[in-house]
Parts: sequence; C-alpha cells; structure tokens
Amino acid sequence: MHVRVKSAKGRKLSSTRWLQRQLNDPYVEAAARDGYRSRAAYKLAELNERFGFLKRGAKVIDLGAAPGGWTQIIVESTDAKNPKSRARVIAVDIADMEPVEGAEILTLDFLGQDAPEMIMQCLGGRADAVLSDMAPRITGHAKTDHLRIMALVEAALELAKEVLAPGGVFVAKVLQGGTEQKLLAEMKTCFAAVRHAKPPASRTESSEIYVIATGYRGAG
Repeated sequence: MHVRVKSAKGRKLSSTRWLQRQLNDPYVEAAARDGYRSRAAYKLAELNERFGFLKRGAKVIDLGAAPGGWTQIIVESTDAKNPKSRARVIAVDIADMEPVEGAEILTLDFLGQDAPEMIMQCLGGRADAVLSDMAPRITGHAKTDHLRIMALVEAALELAKEVLAPGGVFVAKVLQGGTEQKLLAEMKTCFAAVRHAKPPASRTESSEIYVIATGYRGAG
C-alpha cells in the first residue's frame, strides 16, 4: 500500500517528499522489523554478501558509525558478540552514539593526528577492514558535493593505510562517476583489487556507489 503524505503548514515540500519516501521505503520497514538502526545496514549486508570482506573473527573499524546500522551488521558478520571470538569492532564517530552489543564505541574525530594510534590501541592491533559510509551534508550542488565526499574518502584512505594489516580491506562511499583517477590510482598501488558497486538497497535516484578495495599490500 502506497502512503501519501499531505503537505502540512510550515513543512517544506522537500520535507514532505522525504517523509513520503520514508513511509513507502521497504528497507525502512525492514530495518524497523529486523531491529536495525538504519536502512543503510542492508547496503553493507548486500555488499558483504557479494564480496565477502567481513570474516568471522575479523578486527574491523567502522568510520562515521552513527547511528550504528553498519556496526550492527559488522558485529553479526564477525561474530563479535561471541566471547570466544577474536573479533573486535570499533565504531568511530565524532557524535555520541548509543551502544551496540559486541562493539566498542569511540567518540573521536578520526581526522585528529593521534586518531590512528588511539584506534589501534582500542582494537588491540591492526585492522582487517576499515569501512566508511560517511557523507558530508549535501548542498545540492553536484560539483561541491562530489569534492566534499571525495575529501572524506581520501582522509579515510589515509587512516586505513596507517591501521590496516596486510591483506586488509577498505570500503567507502563515493558518488556516481566513481573515484577520482588520482585516488583510484593510489588505491590500485596499495590494494590487489579495486572495484565499484551499487547495492540494491541504495535508492535508484541516489548518486552514491561504493568502492571496495581488497588485498592491502602496504602504502608503497
């Protein structure tokens, strides 16, 4: 059943459209039913189903983790709730975040100079995967938005290069058109394989896609 939302006094048309889209989004409904904090959880689940980068017992860093949908999937996929597992999940965000069982929440600006050392200390060593679903506030100006999200990806990659173990994985959100050629070339020198994918849970009209870099072989 399609739900129509009437424009309320004081509500912008864009807000009405967003609300209507939310009410008619099967992934929003599924997230509420399955206990996930955001529909974005299914994006990671679908990417992992396709590429298999989240292994049981892995040590994983979730950058920009709030509200925690990706963290929940990471915990499930790595078996981090199991006290006998070697898995460790560190959820990093500059904003406060509700606890996720099986994960350690680190309220931290990952751009800080001491961030890599602090994260590895919490993780108890190097990471098997660094994941980022971060996105800047969208301005609506395509070029500006692209530059902003690519700056976040570049920063996340720099952190990944400092904390990843050999063979590690880096996954990050970019915008349609893929990764800038210079950054893509850098990834290809650091990783055995670099691919792009758009999971089914990504809205059709969204320009987001994901870069999946596997087989970390060092910063070079």
